[in-house]
Amino acid sequence: MIVYEYPFNERIRTLLRLEDLYDKFKFFVNQEHPMQHHVALSTIFDMLEVAGRADLKSDLLQELERQKQSLLSYRSNPNVASDMLDAVLRELEQVSANLVAAQGKTGQNVRDNEWLMSIRGRTIIPGGACEFDLPSYHAWQRRSAAQRHNDIMGWFAPLSPLFEALSLVLRLLRDSGGPVKLIAIAGSYQQMLQGKVYQMLRLSLDESLGAIPEISANKYMLWVRFTTQGGDLKPKPLEEDIPFELTLCNF
Repeated sequence: MIVYEYPFNERIRTLLRLEDLYDKFKFFVNQEHPMQHHVALSTIFDMLEVAGRADLKSDLLQELERQKQSLLSYRSNPNVASDMLDAVLRELEQVSANLVAAQGKTGQNVRDNEWLMSIRGRTIIPGGACEFDLPSYHAWQRRSAAQRHNDIMGWFAPLSPLFEALSLVLRLLRDSGGPVKLIAIAGSYQQMLQGKVYQMLRLSLDESLGAIPEISANKYMLWVRFTTQGGDLKPKPLEEDIPFELTLCNF
């Protein structure tokens, strides 16, 4: 199964973009080649660019507190597993405490590092991080893989509480909905939402079908049109019935 996610608002769009960058960072920072560590460092710069557009820290703290209060209301419900509920509440409290303890603006430690900012300024230029432009960066890349890894993780460390909170919020959001089996007749599906507000939808389908969903949605209507890639990889409409699973997620 292949899963596609579609955000209904700018806040969730930002969280998903940061999650994508975080996954990319975790992959490349755990490699050993200098070029792979260059990608990991550049990804930190991309994280700062996305995170700097909104006050994510306060938004995430408010959402974590809202989730905590919502879950506390289930404590008196006999149908809820108390041990699982307590585990989630402990995780919420720990993640919130770590985020509160994170001092200053997101990524300020990187912004205050003149050397890192000089690298960031050059990486914006195609080929701008060559050895003749940044000899000190070239020398750093010649250090051992373990040294480079430790340096990058040290620069990322102040960002870690933000991404822990982000990951938890998205996990709770994804768990909030249940999948419904549907069929797109002749490659198209529409559903009226009657003004109900959702945060995100998840669409799952068998990847062997070769179908690619093009999703459009607002608070009134959801529209999915399936396409496939031709020989030149340009999408073209699918006219056959496509089975898929749809999950509408909301806090």
